[in-house]
Amino acid sequence: MSEWLVLTLAVLATCSVVLIVAVLRQRRQSARGDDPSETPDVIEYMTMMIGVVYAIVLGLAIAGVWEERSAADEWVRQEAQGLHEMTERAAVFPDEHAAEIRAAVDSYVAQTVGPEWDHMLEENELTDEGEELLGTLRGTVAEREPTTLAEVTAYQALLDEAADVDEARAGRGQSAESTMPAVVWVGLLAGAAVTVGMVFTLQIQRSGRELLLAGLFSALITFLLFLIWYFDAPYARALGDSTEAFQNFFPEVTGG
Repeated sequence: MSEWLVLTLAVLATCSVVLIVAVLRQRRQSARGDDPSETPDVIEYMTMMIGVVYAIVLGLAIAGVWEERSAADEWVRQEAQGLHEMTERAAVFPDEHAAEIRAAVDSYVAQTVGPEWDHMLEENELTDEGEELLGTLRGTVAEREPTTLAEVTAYQALLDEAADVDEARAGRGQSAESTMPAVVWVGLLAGAAVTVGMVFTLQIQRSGRELLLAGLFSALITFLLFLIWYFDAPYARALGDSTEAFQNFFPEVTGG
């Protein structure tokens, strides 16, 4: 099911529930002869304060998941950039050894954007095969001792790039996991229920303006919760193709 279809259904369901409850509650109050102008001032103050506090919590949650999404994209970019630099720096070595390094890089990239990426989206973890291919790449770099000054410089640079790729790979694996703990989601959903529920303490009426505002308010909270859920999976629900960095640097391997 499309994420945007989920959002549409969630907004419609939330607004429908809020409006139905508002209408039924107003009918019951009308039958009892309640006066909505008798709402205590303290209730209005509490409603305002709860709304402000919950808005701050939502803002912090959205900022947190957006920051993690940006970090996840940066790990992918660093990993692809490091591998590309390795293929470029390998040019100073003899053709045979340079070809071995590039072949090892291509094998790792093919595994990363293929089987490993699918596994990462499903299981939120990396594969042992990818780790083995990275080890093979580092071994290929280290197996030949440099003999010239240019090779010495490139050799150390290749080792450094391999270490950076390993670090970026580890960061990518950590970013594949959800950044919002279950207890935080419980708090966000409970806070949404309390915040929307406090609207009914103001004894809203069945006028079009009040019902519209109640529906828009509940729709806004639903949309913000959807944004947090959507950004909480940087690779599975990316705004674009999350493997774009690899496609840009290795189009012949990724088919980009």
